[in-house]
Amino acid sequence: QVQLVESGGGLVQAGGSLRLSCAASGTIFSINAMGWYRQAPGNQRELVAVITSGGSTNYADSVKGRFAISRDNAKNTVDLQMNSLKPEDTAVYYCNARIQRYRYPASLQEYWGQGTQVTVSS
Repeated sequence: QVQLVESGGGLVQAGGSLRLSCAASGTIFSINAMGWYRQAPGNQRELVAVITSGGSTNYADSVKGRFAISRDNAKNTVDLQMNSLKPEDTAVYYCNARIQRYRYPASLQEYWGQGTQVTVSS
């Protein structure tokens, strides 16, 4: 089995910073893309940031210049540094990974963490 475990959420004032971390564990051959999504009450889950195994990144327009995603391929971890937080960043943040569990078959499966709450007060 594979698990994604997030940590680092919490309550912060507007303008503050938080760092989210996610660790993948279990039977893993390789990890393709890793990313962070968020879902605010009444909204659909949306992409925040994604990073490939080669280090290419992509960000939602709303977080560009404020958030930074990074990963450690050796440790199977992905972090999200969130700076200049705004009340509209308040949401449950989910870690996501596309994982190849075995050398063969070389198929990717998508996994999600349990979510961590980020609340930004004005």
